[in-house]
Amino acid sequence: MTIDFYYLPLSAPCRSVLLTANALGVKLNLKLLDLFKGEHLKPEFLKLNFQHCIPTLDDNGFVLWESRAILCYLSDQYGKNDSLYPKDPKKRAVVDQRLFFDSGTLYQRFLDYYSPIMFSGAEPDTAKFAKLEEGFQFFDKYLEGQTWVAGTHLTIADLALVTTASSAEAFGFDVKKYPNVSKWLANAKKTIPNYEELNHAGCMDYKQFYESKTKK
Repeated sequence: MTIDFYYLPLSAPCRSVLLTANALGVKLNLKLLDLFKGEHLKPEFLKLNFQHCIPTLDDNGFVLWESRAILCYLSDQYGKNDSLYPKDPKKRAVVDQRLFFDSGTLYQRFLDYYSPIMFSGAEPDTAKFAKLEEGFQFFDKYLEGQTWVAGTHLTIADLALVTTASSAEAFGFDVKKYPNVSKWLANAKKTIPNYEELNHAGCMDYKQFYESKTKK
């Protein structure tokens, strides 16, 4: 069995797949794809993924992209139990909702604010920053009275959101303003297997890249 995984460690969504595969005991054949060198636009990759985005998974000819879809697939296909991604429809719906919140709200607002600064040299946009802060306020509310974002156990929703929150923190966003998120993030860093290697290292690379692009 060979599962090829096209990724870049700077990418938060790529790191969420690394964390999930590790938690499931799934071995990935890592294929570094440097977007900054245009490697995602090479014909061989376009043949695999016409949207030329990462992360991209190739599980023996079954090709899938969009990180949250990959997390669900790996959990269903290779999970020894359903603790990371419950099979109960209501519990699963909560995990799915948190994944969609990450994709459509928190991570999107993170990109909306930081990407123009990082890639276009734009001045910080206070309106976009306010939307990012609002996203973290929502996140803080989700964590009210519970240890993990979708309930009492670690799920793939946590593995997705932790890469977003830690990336924001690495860029200087003050996560400590949100007590439930701050507590959850500290716990996640200690609890998630191989967190340092699979997420923190990429976060620090991302931070260094951001700082190199924003030096005046």
